[in-house]
Amino acid sequence: MAGWPSSTSALAELQSRLAGARPAPWEPPGLAVPVGGCAVCSLRRAPGPGAAGDPAWAAAVVLEQGRVTGSAACRGAAGAAFASGQLALREGPLLEEVVRRLPAPPAVLLVHAAGRDHPRRSGLALMLGALLDLPTVGVTTRPLRAEGPMPEDRAGATSPLRLDGEVVASWVRVRAGLRPVVAHAAWRTGPETAAALVLATSRVRMPEPLRLALEMARTLRAREGRRTR
Repeated sequence: MAGWPSSTSALAELQSRLAGARPAPWEPPGLAVPVGGCAVCSLRRAPGPGAAGDPAWAAAVVLEQGRVTGSAACRGAAGAAFASGQLALREGPLLEEVVRRLPAPPAVLLVHAAGRDHPRRSGLALMLGALLDLPTVGVTTRPLRAEGPMPEDRAGATSPLRLDGEVVASWVRVRAGLRPVVAHAAWRTGPETAAALVLATSRVRMPEPLRLALEMARTLRAREGRRTR
């Protein structure tokens, strides 16, 4: 993958091509690896789900054995209006920029976006991994298209999410009594690896690298957003 598409037709073509790619699966060497998380927060300038040009802030954080070993942030603008299944047009370039600003790349990257739970099996989390040549896992609060039963109400419980009969993600309940998150198979990762990584890096609900990245992006939006109105 050489760069981000700039049109819906180019995006669909690239997504279909990446969905058929079969890179070598990532085999976690253990839990003591640097795990990154990245996310974008935008500021809607008008009512609605979001428009092209909305101010946006991206952040990335890397943790290794519970310690922050790197972080980065950047500001830009949403590349396109929000549309389901086309988040790459809106956030892809900003996420690439902020991850490339990290002092060193992580071993695996958690992305606040879908992976193979996508109409063309290639959501933003998968596309970002292909472009950066990094294993990725998507993490969201709900599935995009896949369906499946909720897991048991106990810490560590998981249940599969299927799209057209294929397991593409999992519900993951980090702690009893809390709503589960979705761990998405993405670039070089399958559903089991995705779920295991989310459980290994989470304290409460969201994986810690992603939680910190979201917190950083939201803080920047709150601090700088007033000046963009």
